[in-house]
Amino acid sequence: MTQPKKLFVKTYGCQMNVYDSERMSEALAGEGYVETDSPDDADMILLNTCHIREKAAEKVYSELGRYKGLKAEKPDLKIGVAGCVAQAEGAEIMRRQPMVDMVVGPQSYHRLPALLKQTGEGAKALDTDFPEEDKFEHLKARPKARRAPAAFLTVQEGCDKFCAFCVVPYTRGAEVSRPVERILREARDLVERGVREITLLGQNVNAYHGVGPDGADWSLARLIRALDGVDGLERIRFTTSHPNDMDDDLIAAHGEVAKLMPYLHLPVQAGSDKILKRMNRQHTAESYLKVIERLRAARPDLHLSGDFIVGFPEETEEDFQATMDLVRAVEYGSAFSFKYSPRPGTPAAERAQVPEDEKTDRLQRLQALLTEQQRALQDAMVGREVGVLFEKAGRLPGQMVGKSEYLHAVHVAGIEGQVVPGDLRRVRITESGPNSLTGELA
Repeated sequence: MTQPKKLFVKTYGCQMNVYDSERMSEALAGEGYVETDSPDDADMILLNTCHIREKAAEKVYSELGRYKGLKAEKPDLKIGVAGCVAQAEGAEIMRRQPMVDMVVGPQSYHRLPALLKQTGEGAKALDTDFPEEDKFEHLKARPKARRAPAAFLTVQEGCDKFCAFCVVPYTRGAEVSRPVERILREARDLVERGVREITLLGQNVNAYHGVGPDGADWSLARLIRALDGVDGLERIRFTTSHPNDMDDDLIAAHGEVAKLMPYLHLPVQAGSDKILKRMNRQHTAESYLKVIERLRAARPDLHLSGDFIVGFPEETEEDFQATMDLVRAVEYGSAFSFKYSPRPGTPAAERAQVPEDEKTDRLQRLQALLTEQQRALQDAMVGREVGVLFEKAGRLPGQMVGKSEYLHAVHVAGIEGQVVPGDLRRVRITESGPNSLTGELA
């Protein structure tokens, strides 16, 4: 009997990369690969890369350098680089790290089995095209194994916004939306395998405009309403959104679709209209706040998350204070904040940069305010009942861990055996910790 080959996948970056890594693993399963948690015993190492953060490419080259010894010991070891750094760097990866056998962009990973066959005896495989065919339709059907109770489902890729700081339009391409029927088919398949919560993914997910069964383009709101009718699916989320695409129907859905969770990630990036214009965000602080006001009118208990960049070129202290004012006005439940770092090939990279010490100081002040807001909202959960979808056993004996409807991690002690992964139970919150809540079954 042939021994299965072992595949080690390391995933960087966003939830979409997590989804892509799952699909790549499934594609390679047809070639006899099973996943392993260690690169040391792998027959193939695949890095699924992200190009958003500072020095992303250098981090990938550094990671590849760690595998030189393994490749020397095991000449038959295959090493592949996928994702957005692969798209941006292309053949340069193989030039700098000749031990790499394959480089494949995020729109071409359905071709992995064919690319794998091209390698061997020094042959290399490179595919960073933006193919016309739908990669999702060319992937093999997913195996029928049981799944964790929460799953990601990509519905839209690419972006047409061209924010001045962002590489996504160059690495993921133009906006493309998957047809409704294919999404519904995949959602039903996930539910059949134990999934009860699905997060719809897209670089600009609320710009979704997939073709529906009636031949018309459906909005994200209409897709969510269709998913609401999938038996066994209990929770729906979506990320990441742009404020300009938060239309009336999607806002209304937050108040009308019970399965749509009261948590929304809606990046704003800055609170200064001058900086927003320099970023090419195409919205103002006021228009963003009006969207938030309408969302909260539709769903008063909505928890909001955001993205912030400090130290963008030409940002003054006054501009930064406008960001702080916006944060105070919104009161975020969580947020991601970063110092601006130039991304090669983007318009902002060519502009005069804010000194690094000023960026650091502003980031520290912003993060202190965001942490204060996060803690206040978490502390306000004590004494309340929430719905928790339990996902796994906790670190302590008898403990189970899950997510509330507001995406808080919730720990409940002494219930192993009473509750299994996939159970959705009411929990009374008794304690608020730094990054999680503790409760008891209600």
